[in-house]
Amino acid sequence: MIHVYTGNGKGKTTAALGLALRAAGAGKKVYICQFLKKGEFCEHASLKKFKTITCEQFGSSRFLKKSPTEEDISSAQKGLKAAAKAMRAKKYEVVILDEVNVALTLKIIHLREVLSLLKSAPIALELILTGRNANPRIIKLADLVSEIKEVKHYFQKGVSARKGIEF
Repeated sequence: MIHVYTGNGKGKTTAALGLALRAAGAGKKVYICQFLKKGEFCEHASLKKFKTITCEQFGSSRFLKKSPTEEDISSAQKGLKAAAKAMRAKKYEVVILDEVNVALTLKIIHLREVLSLLKSAPIALELILTGRNANPRIIKLADLVSEIKEVKHYFQKGVSARKGIEF
């Protein structure tokens, strides 16, 4: 099954991590590939407590606001290869491609490669894609699509990102 969590609201990665937590509780093995992210965030401290969850990051330690660098592109390509390897190994029952939609929007990975990966996914695999602006072709292939819409956000009042809540 292919799941997509997209939209401009807060909670796409959180939803995917919630699914990872639920799967781990059921004894399932989970692989999380985080595109565009590098660094130790609070969720990583929690994830390390689960022997059945593997999380790898493929990004730089800076948030992409300008054109991607060669390092950004190379890192994202490594992430896509790692995710494909995890899927082919059939070791994991859940594979999460966190922020893959954003990586596609930034054109640091190619849509045809992601579509090929989706089409080659084993039937028993739960494959979760997160990030804003999910491509319509990915949405069409998906079995479940949740659009998380921002209605109101405390950032608009000047509240900064808080440890344990946003990171």
